[in-house]
Amino acid sequence: MNKSKKVAIYARVSTVGAGQDPEMQTRELKEYCERRGWTVVGEYVDRGVSGAKDSRPQLDRLMEEAHKRRFSLLVVWKFDRFARSVSHLLRALETFRALGIEFVSLTEQVDTTTPMGKMIFTILGSVAELERSLVIERVRAGMRNARAKGKRIGRPPLRQFSPADVEKIRTVQAKEKASIRRLALRNNTTEWTINRILAGQYATT
Repeated sequence: MNKSKKVAIYARVSTVGAGQDPEMQTRELKEYCERRGWTVVGEYVDRGVSGAKDSRPQLDRLMEEAHKRRFSLLVVWKFDRFARSVSHLLRALETFRALGIEFVSLTEQVDTTTPMGKMIFTILGSVAELERSLVIERVRAGMRNARAKGKRIGRPPLRQFSPADVEKIRTVQAKEKASIRRLALRNNTTEWTINRILAGQYATT
């Protein structure tokens, strides 16, 4: 006989009243778990909380207890009751996968305790990884474009240089053949700034 899984259930309604009742969600979730022979060890219900909010009291508590391994399976009524966006859902699913926590969405019939569900879980994880890669590439492309236009990337310079300062740095470099690193340390600035000065691209104060 299979060992009963320790299950957490999560439900949410954005408004209290107006036909919205979290008890309907939790009742169906409990009935489903009972049919599967699973033990519900935690209920997390956010009432009157918009799904678009970054922080929800019960969802935050759920994620904290997930990291403590208080349960091995999370069952939700519907994706949009749990996650505020696709990217939020993907990040959460990736976290659960890393923690060894399985995930079931009752309405969408996504169940990672089954072979098909595990495949979907793997696909969603791959989508999350692809999304991160695309974000990183967009950031890098933006930085390359900014550099090509002569814009500085990163923190502001440690100090500003006058025309006389710039001329002195160029003279020292020509006479002493000092390295970029040494010139940067000597003048309390960055190597990037020294390179700009020597290339005649530095805007003096």
